[in-house]
Amino acid sequence: MTEEKGYLKHPFENAVSDILKGIDRDVERGEDALMLGLGAVMLSSTFAPVAPPIVLLPLVALTLAVSASFARKNYHKMERKLSESMAQLDVHEKALLHPIAAVFADYPMHSLAESFNPLKNLKRTWKSALGGLLINPLWMPIFYVMGMQIIEEKNLGVLNRAIIGVELQISPPSSLI
Repeated sequence: MTEEKGYLKHPFENAVSDILKGIDRDVERGEDALMLGLGAVMLSSTFAPVAPPIVLLPLVALTLAVSASFARKNYHKMERKLSESMAQLDVHEKALLHPIAAVFADYPMHSLAESFNPLKNLKRTWKSALGGLLINPLWMPIFYVMGMQIIEEKNLGVLNRAIIGVELQISPPSSLI
């Protein structure tokens, strides 16, 4: 499968609308991945009678880590595709999409290697250790990746609000009814 270079398909007539549709679809994909991970974690309690906590809790942490990792890769892909698409636009169209590009600039996402490194995320590590001490030490990795999940959800929410703002800016008021 070939990787898409951007959100624009040649020839493009309404480039801003095409980019908005593409990035909105990718935001939904990231939100779906996060919800799938959270839903799988919520269903994990059904396995509690047959799986001991020493097996079940690491699987919960792994599930959250996989869903947060997919959402992070999706976020980086959206940023790359938006910048490649904006390079083909004129000044007016770039100005319309500036609020979305500003989200990527204001809320940069570090690499997965940096996110999983507990020494580079001391605040999250401290909170995870404290939660693990209060509940159960096996919960420390769950709290750590749950922090990643929360950051992903927050950034996708900010990006979604920026997309809605641009959509409201370019659409006529009569089409909202």
